[in-house]
Amino acid sequence: MTQSHDAIIIGGGHNGLVCAFYLARAGLKVRVLEARSIIGGACVTEEFAPGFRNSTASYTVSLLRPKVIADMRLHEHGFRIIERTISNFFPLENDYLKLGGGTARTQAEFARFSKKDAETFPAYEAALEGVAEVLRDISLKTPPNAGGGVRALLAAAAQGRPLLGMDIEAQRDVLDLFVKSARDFLDGWYESDAVKAAFGFDAVVGNYASPDTPGSAYVLLHHVFGEVNGKKGMWGHSVGGMGAITQAMAKACTLAGVEISLDSPVKKLLVSGGKAVGVTLVSGEEIMAPIVAANVGPALLYRQLVDSSDLPAEFNRRMATFRTGSGTFRMNVALSELPDFSVLPGKDKAEHHTAGIIIAPSLDYMDRAYTDAKVDGWSRAPIVEMKLPTTVDDSLAPAGQHIASLFCQQFAPDLPPGPDGSPRSWDDVREQVADHIIDCVTQHAPNFKASVIARQIHSPLDLERKFGLIGGDIFHGRMSLDQLYAARPILGHGDYRSPIKGLYMCGAGTHPGGGVTGAPGHNAAREILADRRVLGRWLRA
Repeated sequence: MTQSHDAIIIGGGHNGLVCAFYLARAGLKVRVLEARSIIGGACVTEEFAPGFRNSTASYTVSLLRPKVIADMRLHEHGFRIIERTISNFFPLENDYLKLGGGTARTQAEFARFSKKDAETFPAYEAALEGVAEVLRDISLKTPPNAGGGVRALLAAAAQGRPLLGMDIEAQRDVLDLFVKSARDFLDGWYESDAVKAAFGFDAVVGNYASPDTPGSAYVLLHHVFGEVNGKKGMWGHSVGGMGAITQAMAKACTLAGVEISLDSPVKKLLVSGGKAVGVTLVSGEEIMAPIVAANVGPALLYRQLVDSSDLPAEFNRRMATFRTGSGTFRMNVALSELPDFSVLPGKDKAEHHTAGIIIAPSLDYMDRAYTDAKVDGWSRAPIVEMKLPTTVDDSLAPAGQHIASLFCQQFAPDLPPGPDGSPRSWDDVREQVADHIIDCVTQHAPNFKASVIARQIHSPLDLERKFGLIGGDIFHGRMSLDQLYAARPILGHGDYRSPIKGLYMCGAGTHPGGGVTGAPGHNAAREILADRRVLGRWLRA
């Protein structure tokens, strides 16, 4: 049966819901098509073992834009964030480092490792905040499109004005963050390996790269431009898990008139006369609309859902080399008790249990994790971030028990051949690798392995099959300099418009990139509505 709408959204992740909300609020008849039986994409809360619920993919919040929260009135629909007392806890060899809790407290902690680094920290914090403020501003703006004429030049001038208004030292910081490796950038500020690791970790989150890779300093910056409850740079826990965010968004969408269809995977985009006219579902149903906004990543959209004959040959060539793969292996673990860390003993809930627990004691450790993965497929000593959501939200597990989110790097998107040259699949080694990760955590918390009741494994291949994340890429595409801002996903189409009239991109594969931000959905909706206006159509004719 063919049905008509003003707009179709492919994918019910958070950005798709944000885009749908703004379009519906403007009066469009909108339908969201979600392949899974639960709304939210990779931002969901699911039961992964009897009585144990967790954020099964995305697991922490900071980057969600305050404007999106306010416009969708998410607090009225159950949205609530608990701030971290401290941001991160790093178990080290015979010591530990706690990051966060205010400038003075962080300085006192750094002073245990380096008096110089403690004195340096306020200036470093101010430098990053100055650049982060610019990122916050441009995150809700459409990048100037290459070849866009006078309109693009004016947009570029307007968006570049805050940068030009910075003093020369701040402009140097911007240049450093965009072109240097995380190590080179941090070496210019700090001397302690532990302190460098505390900041360098952000440079490899979702980034299949070494902290020595040029441009990795930007990924560090990308993770600090967020805010929680009006406090800049903070991270927090969504009560009810990350799925509570998208459930609140779905309620806002429904109130605005959006129709949400679950178990509705899209098979192909329908194109006629060079224009998008609708989609065909895997079921064979055709749904017609003159506007289609894709919340799936560019690799999935252009390699699987769009017929290559409907795209320019040069665009096809470029998109064939669009890079994906964040090096992520994601696990959810049910626990009988809290981890008892050798360097900070105790099974009763303590401050460090409520933080991000980071196993990555040095930049050299992070570099070896990457080089191991390049050669062997995974790290002999992986980078692990563990969150224990039940320490702040006991609704997620049976009384007295806990859950752990394990976000692990570096794991090759595609495994290299085995020793005999035969091809390998993540399906063949996922259990072995999961055991390896648990053993790694147990080296720091000796009771961890024995406390595991159940586990849910998401290898890079599992992330691709379950959530449509090609190469297991949590960001819908590498956050490298050639795939950022106006070049995300490709130069000439950084303004959320595809080469096909009526087909738009509203996911993390567009500016400003990955994370639960809502910005791509917000920005794409603005451009869609601009194109519907007479003046907008004339400008782009």
